Amino acid sequence: MSIPENAREFRLAARPEGTPRPDNFELATVPVPTPGDGQVLVRNLYLSVDPYMRGRMRDVKSYAPPYEVGKVMQGGAVGEVVASTVDSVRVGDTVLHNLGWREYALLGAGDVERIDPDAAPLGAYLGVFGMPGLTAYTGLVRTAAVREGDVVFVSGAAGAVGSVAGQIARLRGASRVVGSAGSAEKVRYLKEELGFDEAFNYRDGDVRDLLAQAAPDGIDVFFDNVGGDHLEAAIDNFKVNGRAALCGSISGYNNENPAPGPRNLGKLVGWRLRVEGFLVLDHYDLLAEFRAEVGPWISDGRLKYQETVVDGFENTAQAFMDMLAGANTGKMLVRL
Repeated sequence: MSIPENAREFRLAARPEGTPRPDNFELATVPVPTPGDGQVLVRNLYLSVDPYMRGRMRDVKSYAPPYEVGKVMQGGAVGEVVASTVDSVRVGDTVLHNLGWREYALLGAGDVERIDPDAAPLGAYLGVFGMPGLTAYTGLVRTAAVREGDVVFVSGAAGAVGSVAGQIARLRGASRVVGSAGSAEKVRYLKEELGFDEAFNYRDGDVRDLLAQAAPDGIDVFFDNVGGDHLEAAIDNFKVNGRAALCGSISGYNNENPAPGPRNLGKLVGWRLRVEGFLVLDHYDLLAEFRAEVGPWISDGRLKYQETVVDGFENTAQAFMDMLAGANTGKMLVRL
C-alpha cells in the first residue's frame, strides 16, 4: 500500500463542560510525516477509546498529562509499520502503541511493541489481551488479592474491564460473582454468556438494596469501575476484612463539581476494610504472568469477550462519546 501525502487526526477543540459534545473535537488533515533516524511510521488499524480519556480532557493535575487544546489526542492503537529506519522494527510488522486518534503515527522504535497477529485478534490487544485485561487482572489478583471462595462484586461489569474482572474471579475460584450493568440486555449477557452468578440493572432501584439481594451473605471483594452509589453500596454490604480495588468512577467523569463521597466510611474501621485505588501503569511487571494465565482461557473459550466495533476513523469522537454513555458491551474499538 502506498503512503498518502495527507491523513486525518482528531484534536481537542475545546475542553468540555459536563458531557463531551461533537464541538469539543476537531477533525484535521495534516501531512503524513517521514521517519527520521530511529523512527517508524505506523498506519493505524484499530483505535481504542477508554473512560480515562475523559479525565485527560480536563486541565487538572493527574496521573496522566491533560490533552492540549488544539493538539492531537492520544490513546492506544494497533497498526502496521509502513516505513522504518531501524532493523528492530521492520515494514510489515504489527505493533501496539499509544498514538491513536490519528490515521498515521510517527514513533520512536522504542515506543512500539511488536505483537503477533496470529496469537490473538488485533482488537484483543487493545482489550481483553491488552491494557483493559491487565487492569482487571491487576485489580483482582494484586490489589484485592482475590481468594478461592470469595464473594466478588464488579460494578460496570459489562464494560471492557469489568467483564474480564468478573470472569477472572470466577476462574480463580470465587464462590459467587455478582455484577452491575445499565440495561436488562447487559444483565442477561453477564449471566447467560459470561457466567456471572447474579447481576442487576442499577437503574432498577437503590444499588445498596439490589446488591444485598444479589449477595445476601455479603461480599468479600469489590472491583469498582463506577464509584458513587456503587462504592457506598459495596461498603454497606462488605463482610469483615473486605477488600476493594478502585479502578475508576465513570459515574462522575462528566461532573463539573465533585459528587459527595461515600457517607458510610466509618464502616471501614469497624469491619476492618481495605479500600485501595490502583493504576495499571504501575503493574506492567505482571504482563507476562497475565498473558500466560489468561491466554489459554481465551483460547479454549473459558474466558469470553465481546467488542463493540465502530467502522471509520471519522467516527472516533462519536464512539468515544457513546462509550461514556454506556452504548458499548465489552471493549469499544474503532476500526479504520
